[in-house]
Amino acid sequence: MSAVVEEVARKLGGQAVLGRTVRSQADLALAVRDRLPLVALRGLAEAGLTEQEIERFVIPQRTRRHRAEKKQPLTIDESDRAVRLLRIQTIAEDTFGNHGKANTWLRRPLAELNGETPLDIAGTEAGARVIETILAKIAWGAAA
Repeated sequence: MSAVVEEVARKLGGQAVLGRTVRSQADLALAVRDRLPLVALRGLAEAGLTEQEIERFVIPQRTRRHRAEKKQPLTIDESDRAVRLLRIQTIAEDTFGNHGKANTWLRRPLAELNGETPLDIAGTEAGARVIETILAKIAWGAAA
């Protein structure tokens, strides 16, 4: 799991953006508690999340502009949502071994999720745990 945590931190901009080295879940939790800078959202876009998805799952565009004008970071909740989405996206990449396949899978409706997409379900922490479980089953070769 520390490889996933380190990759999430790298995608967020690493030490240069986070202001700290992140090697553990605790380090990442502290970064979230201290509130991520807005520039960390670039990592979500670079990971393949669209502006609409960032707006829907993390922070509305209008709020983002307002925060940028005032040079304010994300809130703790917004920081947590950004990290959650990157964690799921990173685990999917690791599972499928391919950036494109992972991002396609995250947007494909699944019968197991009553026709919802993994990305939609991962909008909550409880949902993200469900998606992690499905990805773990796929990684172990079980039908998900």
